Amino acid sequence: MDQAPSSPATGQTAMAAGLACVGPSVATDSPGSRRVKTMNQKAIVRRPSSRLADGLLTFLERRSLDLPLALRQWEGYVEAFRAAGWETIEVDPIDRCPDGVFVEDTMVVYRNTAVISHPAHPSRRPELETAEAAIASIGYSVDRIRAPGMLEGGDVLKVGDTVYVGRGSRTNAEAVRQLRLLLEPLGARVVAVPVTKALHLKSAVTALPDGTIIGFTPLVADPDLFPNYMGMPEESGAHVVDLGEGCLLTAADSPKSGKILEGLGYDVVRVDVSEFQKLEGCVTCLSVRLRNSAD
Repeated sequence: MDQAPSSPATGQTAMAAGLACVGPSVATDSPGSRRVKTMNQKAIVRRPSSRLADGLLTFLERRSLDLPLALRQWEGYVEAFRAAGWETIEVDPIDRCPDGVFVEDTMVVYRNTAVISHPAHPSRRPELETAEAAIASIGYSVDRIRAPGMLEGGDVLKVGDTVYVGRGSRTNAEAVRQLRLLLEPLGARVVAVPVTKALHLKSAVTALPDGTIIGFTPLVADPDLFPNYMGMPEESGAHVVDLGEGCLLTAADSPKSGKILEGLGYDVVRVDVSEFQKLEGCVTCLSVRLRNSAD
């Protein structure tokens, strides 16, 4: 997996990289590589809106967005999950909501419970109904964050039974309080952390399968709040999705970080998400991951 990412214009990065984790019968080209087993793993996704270019921005200046390229990138992202043995569940599209593709923001899943979020921006609240219907249809119990609580799923990072919740522009203290009341009886430990330099907590940090918190330090309000913290050299290199069995999904534009992860023994699947990055998105926010009745 040491090949350089392909040009964003080709749309080939995800297809080629996805072959790293296609299942137990296919090996990768890296020494000691691990393979993803087909398990009860599901990913909820939503197709981009034709109004994607109008999505909300907080920290970035608006740039021209290539919608046809974004659609190809989204398809490559979904294919990477399928190639790794995941079942994908597509939520009904909602074209009037430019940010609807960032489906992770609609809920927080812990064990067999889905807590439906309450986004800060009213324009995002219509996204909730179809997302709730999708998660309820596969057997999850449903709770909700209620006003004046404001929460988006991108502010929630789960590491074992510890649930870190970012307190920033999209999630407030009341939502943290409500989430604690809902999840702690299920065995979670909810820990609030500040988010001051990024849109969401998972815009700054994510976690490796062994529990190590990786982050892009210039965007992390206080790295000392996380045990086993490791800084990454690229912003998008701090964004990973655990595909299982030592395989990580990450953005194609983080080659230095990818090599670090490979040096730690992980197989790295690289996908091009450049158009979603223009809207402060990353590889985590384009899906809700469900693993054996728990995310």
